[in-house]
Amino acid sequence: MSDVGSVDVEAELVAWLKGQLSVRVVTDLPANLGEIAPVVQIHRIGGDDDGIRLDRAIVDLDAFAPTRPAASQLMTRARGALLGKLRGVTTSTAVFTRARTISAPSWRPYENSTLRRFGSTFEIFCHPVS
Repeated sequence: MSDVGSVDVEAELVAWLKGQLSVRVVTDLPANLGEIAPVVQIHRIGGDDDGIRLDRAIVDLDAFAPTRPAASQLMTRARGALLGKLRGVTTSTAVFTRARTISAPSWRPYENSTLRRFGSTFEIFCHPVS
């Protein structure tokens, strides 16, 4: 039996979303973000588990792009992928069973005035493959 929390939800979502969105998806923002945007950032901000194997991850996504419409559209695409395609996905280490929106996409301030940022928070359920 796998250990509770043995799925690296951030790493799994980074790899999966890259294929869905065809843009750079990261956990840590690169120093040259303004030069390489559009970019989606994923970071786990909490969650819980059932004590056996089911993980309920609370995950923030931020979409960065040069314009507000582009950032909003990128977030719309990311949200659509999570809500419409993630359920039932199996990777080499994880099975995703459910995704839902906790906080709908909205504009979030960002200190670089040449970029716009839209963010949303999701609840992602997953468990190890074995």
